[in-house]
Amino acid sequence: MTEIDIEKENAAIARQYKELLRISYQILSDEDKKIIRKAFDVAVDAHKEQRRKSGEAYIFHPIAVAKIVASEIGLDATSIVAALLHDVVEDTEYTLEDIERMFGITVAKIVDGLTKISHLKKDKDVSMQAENFRKMLLTINDDVRVIIIKIADRLHNMQTMGSMPAHKQVKIASETLYIYAPLAHRIGLYNIKTELEDLGLKYTEPEVFNDIQNKIEESKEEQQEYIDNFASIIKNSLDKEELSYEIKGRFKSIFSIRRKMVKQVVTFDEVYDKFAIRIIYETATPDNEKFLAWKIYSIVTDHFRPNPVRLRDWISSPKSTGYEALHITVMGPKGRWVEVQIRSHRMHEIAEKGYAAHFKYKQGEQKEQGLEPWLNKLQEALENQETNAVDFVEQFKLNLYAKEIFVFTPTGDLRSLPKGATPLDFAFSIHTQVGYHTRGAKVNGKLVPLSHELKSGDQVEIITSDKSKPNANWLDYATTSRARSRIKSSLREEKKSIAEDGKEILRRKLKQLKIALDEKSINELVSHFKLKTSLDLFYRVGIGTIDNQKLKEFASQRSNSIFKFFKNKIRRSPSIPIEEINQPEVSNRYDLIVFGKEEEKLNYKLANCCNPIPGDPVFGFVTVNEGIKVHKKDCPNAVSLQANYAYRIMAAKWIDSSQEEFTALLELTGIDNMGLVNEVTKIISNNMHVNIRNISFETNDGIFTGRITVIVKNNTILKRLMTNLKKINGIEKITRA
Repeated sequence: MTEIDIEKENAAIARQYKELLRISYQILSDEDKKIIRKAFDVAVDAHKEQRRKSGEAYIFHPIAVAKIVASEIGLDATSIVAALLHDVVEDTEYTLEDIERMFGITVAKIVDGLTKISHLKKDKDVSMQAENFRKMLLTINDDVRVIIIKIADRLHNMQTMGSMPAHKQVKIASETLYIYAPLAHRIGLYNIKTELEDLGLKYTEPEVFNDIQNKIEESKEEQQEYIDNFASIIKNSLDKEELSYEIKGRFKSIFSIRRKMVKQVVTFDEVYDKFAIRIIYETATPDNEKFLAWKIYSIVTDHFRPNPVRLRDWISSPKSTGYEALHITVMGPKGRWVEVQIRSHRMHEIAEKGYAAHFKYKQGEQKEQGLEPWLNKLQEALENQETNAVDFVEQFKLNLYAKEIFVFTPTGDLRSLPKGATPLDFAFSIHTQVGYHTRGAKVNGKLVPLSHELKSGDQVEIITSDKSKPNANWLDYATTSRARSRIKSSLREEKKSIAEDGKEILRRKLKQLKIALDEKSINELVSHFKLKTSLDLFYRVGIGTIDNQKLKEFASQRSNSIFKFFKNKIRRSPSIPIEEINQPEVSNRYDLIVFGKEEEKLNYKLANCCNPIPGDPVFGFVTVNEGIKVHKKDCPNAVSLQANYAYRIMAAKWIDSSQEEFTALLELTGIDNMGLVNEVTKIISNNMHVNIRNISFETNDGIFTGRITVIVKNNTILKRLMTNLKKINGIEKITRA
């Protein structure tokens, strides 16, 4: 670009900025103008090297968005500032911290919300991504201005999409019709909604759009003549009442005409209500505003016969968006139905600007009160569904998805999860391997436990480690069926792996006892230990539940020929079938009920009303005289007990005591030396089937004392661990507390 071109461009940027201040719907104070100027300077600096596809300087885009926000929507200085800065964090070197430091937390939050939405991946299937995006907009909004500025941003992008490739135009236009137009409608930004719909049609069905546009142009003169004719008939009557008013014809949008043509299966010429007539009146005092509307209604219906089915009174019951008007359909000249909209000047402004105008009329020019009342109302409009039957005629009824939340990945991708989901559910929704190797999680940059409940708008980062793997506790944190099934599958595979090791251990130990590991001996061992399958046997050897002592007892019984003789005589039941012994999964031998999250062992009785058996889903009920009674979850009395005595219900479950985990506290003393704690934790983590719950070390004059809480499956494993810890240089004594 030549210097002259640059000067011209700079002059155009300055003109646009001055116009932004001039057309603001809100009255801007000197302080407002200062902060807007500051935002303008930051935006100009941030985008100085950027250009749009059309070749113009990028800064024209944020200024145009700010103009839409300031004039067409009528937002305050905070929103104008956020609109000017909406692409700064995403596209330039400025950070969110810079924005917060310069413009405060509110502007930073809005810019952050806009940046998160922009980070949504653009290459996804439009329909799926659009659905997620639309729901996201309804749940992420800490500040509803995020949505409003995003709508303004989309409007300007749609207005300036001419330089884009055709396939991108169609994609963006489709998304606009699906998300932004219905949102603008719901918020009450009817003019913007209409323009978005027309621009959407222009790019998705250009031939249809051009055809209807040309026909509207051709029939405009005829339509205007009809409007003038209609106005002249009622003008005298309105003038007699000394009313201050204006009558306008409003041509229906191209999109709405197209919709009628499709819905009613008619041609353009057969669409009878291509335009509406608006009567906008002035009112001296708010008290007679409603009275005048019905007075005008009376005058119009004196001249033209109304259709009683098509009366819409939005003055007595305004829409959730704040829209007020009286809509009637009458039989006009030449036997044509005509829609007449009757509204005061105040109502007209609210229809054009939404709640921004509503606020202006309610609060006057008390700028210090800000736009909070409107924003709060708008938040409610997005969060609460209207039950008013009239609202069902709206083209889109936005549904809220209270049972879903929407969270971001660190790269800005969007994930939907059920309400109550945790970081573990999120990890498995990304990929099974991410889930398997989850070590921890950060939500919005802060470390959280895996049981942390996620909320809409959270940005979730999963910390992984190759050494991490699922454990049984994860089933208490995971809520989605995907996560739970993957965790269970992993635990099953781990048991199989332990069983394979256990098989080799058993082979060696039986060899020492002069017993061969074959089908016969396996069958005898399974029977002896009252197990179901060979895998159960190998697994219990692997975790140390079946140790040397127990195997020696088995060997001595097996070698006792008299015992063997009587055993064979007495035994009536056949040996366990081969197919059962060779079952591919470790089975649970449920023989104990534990209570609460801590899995406490308490005295209990089984309820007679449902007679629970091992393995049934159960709960505990604290009775007045008989201690804890255990009922099945589907017991006939369960609903009654849980409804009337919820405070006496205890979580309970059957467990296999042979696979139960125990907590043990170890106390260590010795001479302090460098790297001691590292060696202790390394031995514990390398020791199979041991988890650390708690660890603390103190030193005093070169002597250390340590307390470690570990979780083990049995005493054998604990003894092995203590033996290994004693070998560490510096540890003098290790005892179980």
